[in-house]
Amino acid sequence: MIPARGGSKGIPLKNLQKVAGVSLLARAVRAAQASPSIDRVIVSTDHDGIAAEAQRAGAEVSRRPAAIAGDTATSESALIHTLSTLDDDFDITVFMQCTSPFIDSASIENAVRTVRDDDADVVFSAVEDHSFLWRLDDDDTAVAVGHEASYRPRRQDRAQHFNETGAFYVMRTAGLIEHEHRFFGRIGIEEVPPEHAREIDDMSDLSLVRAIASTQETAQVIDVDALVTDFDGVHTDDGAYVDEEGNEQVRIHRGDGMGVSRLVKAGVPVMILSKERNPVVTRRAEKLHVDVAQGIDNKAHILSAWMETNGLDPARVAYVGNDINDLEAFDVVGWPIAVADAHPKVIAAARVVLDRPGGRGAVREVCDLIPIPAEAAGHLPGPTLTSVSATFTDRQPSTGQQPLLTTHAATPRANRKQVS
Repeated sequence: MIPARGGSKGIPLKNLQKVAGVSLLARAVRAAQASPSIDRVIVSTDHDGIAAEAQRAGAEVSRRPAAIAGDTATSESALIHTLSTLDDDFDITVFMQCTSPFIDSASIENAVRTVRDDDADVVFSAVEDHSFLWRLDDDDTAVAVGHEASYRPRRQDRAQHFNETGAFYVMRTAGLIEHEHRFFGRIGIEEVPPEHAREIDDMSDLSLVRAIASTQETAQVIDVDALVTDFDGVHTDDGAYVDEEGNEQVRIHRGDGMGVSRLVKAGVPVMILSKERNPVVTRRAEKLHVDVAQGIDNKAHILSAWMETNGLDPARVAYVGNDINDLEAFDVVGWPIAVADAHPKVIAAARVVLDRPGGRGAVREVCDLIPIPAEAAGHLPGPTLTSVSATFTDRQPSTGQQPLLTTHAATPRANRKQVS
């Protein structure tokens, strides 16, 4: 069970904040689902948005009464309330917290087995701690806690101390209900490595774990049904050649075309979504036989409409971007992806950070990470936007600019030398 109320103070709606493109709530749900011994995953919440995110992640939802949803309510009250609503009885309850973004399912499994094998009644996650702790007394004088101030033994000569991480607690259900507390009977520790012990309390913690996740979590497979990309800084290196008359040319990577062709032939929907108004965007999309929407200020709006029109589950759509105007699109897909040289805020918000920079094979890299069933090879779809261009135009907010909307060309156009 994962308690996740909507009234967090330090970071508003903290449980919905994303790390590597995945909400803290969904990360906890996935860790639970990956543990073979866990039969059901239930999120206890008082918030509609958190409930919706829990269901998207594949968890059940237990609606928490207002009486146990305030700042002073204990997690135990949410656990016991949820248990009282279940039709089934469970010998063991696992209590997990979203604020720990790097929960390892193998550690959960070890803790469950310890309780199941009757070696403990409670097992919690903890990390070895070598700190010398101090407190201030009533006179603001520092007082040693758990050690003698005049004795400074080497770390290897000290007794092991552990710091509770707060990530998970595994308990006998009957004991939890009887004692109304997570600690009772024989208590054991599941030691986790320091890299799994990060906990988020404030924005500085969130920024740190996002930075860690962006360098540690590399996707081997991007399991999606559709791909959407920005143009400048993704298909290009974000530079341009300008002649004396002000005409612009951009450089693209030929390998990207081969990667896109592989997806298109397999029937995977692909779209280029760009703020850029230069016709070079549409010319490139026509050559790749992919959908295109350019001159777009509100990318999230157009992207959502495109997914709805194509009957796509947003959780199974990837969007590749490089700059801060892509962040709004990141929020509406399940796979926000950043090129290697993206803006730091984009890298921090991405679920996957590619190894290649924009215009240097980034599009090919992401295409190669998308699996294609063997039976889909060789299928070439027709245009998908022809019947919905007007719908997109109507939905675009009034900005004083008309979006440029096209589909892939029915007949080849002459190369106007705008793409080099």
